[in-house]
Amino acid sequence: MQIANIENLNLPQKREEEFLKIDFAPLFNFDFKEHKTLNFTLDLKTIKDDEDYESKLFSIANRFDDTKKVLTIEKDIDEPLVLINHIKDNETLFSNNLLIEIKNGVKASIIEIFINSSKNSSILANRTIKVEKDASLEYIKVQDIATENSLIYSCKVVQDDKSNLEISNFEFGDGFCVNSFENKIDSLEVNYELNGLNKLRNSTSVSTLVKTTHNNQSSRSNINYKNSLLASSRAVVKIKSIVTQNGLYSKAFQNCNSILLSDDAVIFAQPFLEIFIDELEASHGTTTGTLNKDQLLYLQARGISKERAYEMLLEAFENSIKDNIKDEKIKQFLEEYKKESYI
Repeated sequence: MQIANIENLNLPQKREEEFLKIDFAPLFNFDFKEHKTLNFTLDLKTIKDDEDYESKLFSIANRFDDTKKVLTIEKDIDEPLVLINHIKDNETLFSNNLLIEIKNGVKASIIEIFINSSKNSSILANRTIKVEKDASLEYIKVQDIATENSLIYSCKVVQDDKSNLEISNFEFGDGFCVNSFENKIDSLEVNYELNGLNKLRNSTSVSTLVKTTHNNQSSRSNINYKNSLLASSRAVVKIKSIVTQNGLYSKAFQNCNSILLSDDAVIFAQPFLEIFIDELEASHGTTTGTLNKDQLLYLQARGISKERAYEMLLEAFENSIKDNIKDEKIKQFLEEYKKESYI
């Protein structure tokens, strides 16, 4: 079974502007033995998925499974809720669709992990996150799949008035991964933050596509990505923020910083602002470089070995994303996280 051979499936093409620099061919042409639905350990109700998605990536998972599980949080939770997506079967295509609902005024934290003990398998994961009025969600995604496996992760966000959503996306694995985050902000005084760390090694390939549209007043979006790339790893980060004529007094910020730790590492970063009004605050920027040699020499001059100085500067760069996390229990979880604990 090849994804490319599924009839009437409108697949993303490398020549399209949205998917430029992303090579889907190895995934779409791979011959999987079978398709399975990857279930959650929680007992969740199932509904039909009739969402209207802008990105083509959502349609791939929906073609294999047009239903989704529903996780509803109706009261504050003190401990982060941890969801584990563990791919175990070889040469299998999995789908796994979830709606997360945070009810009015509720404060919650969720950690979702994607791991594998399989070979040549893939997971298609659609996520819809709905945050109701005055509610707040801190959502952490950790991708830690091994080489020769892949993940297509698509997230659609819906926020009501005065809601808060903070997403932190950590890419630690060695496989092929494509992320899509879309948020059409139609409500008042919404806060939306997306922080990402691509810590890539070997021949890893991770692409992230972000689209945020401000359609109402006094909303704020802040997209912040860090890329730490070693060996022949490759990252694509495309961030698009649109502020329409209805988005008065909005704030739209973008930032993408990359450190290349080898001559073969590749980054393609593309921040993009599309603005139709003057009454707003907006900024975007991207930097690419290596570790600061002056800082390395400064640390060495104070008796720190070159290797340790290198590690300290790299940790400081990467930890700037973790420092944005508000929930101290999530920070502790990330400090103690080991893939082996969940396999």
